[in-house]
Amino acid sequence: MTTKWEYSTVPLLVHATKQILDTWGEDGWELVQVVPGPNPEQLVAYLKREKSA
Repeated sequence: MTTKWEYSTVPLLVHATKQILDTWGEDGWELVQVVPGPNPEQLVAYLKREKSA
């Protein structure tokens, strides 16, 4: 059986990245990548988790 994934993009504030990622991680999301956001104070996180059946 093939694993199915769902994805989310999340804005990260540079001063609160750990808190934001820990919150998403508790819900089963895994960090895939972080890219620069629209301004220097913001990043964008790409997250994935296994889709529930």
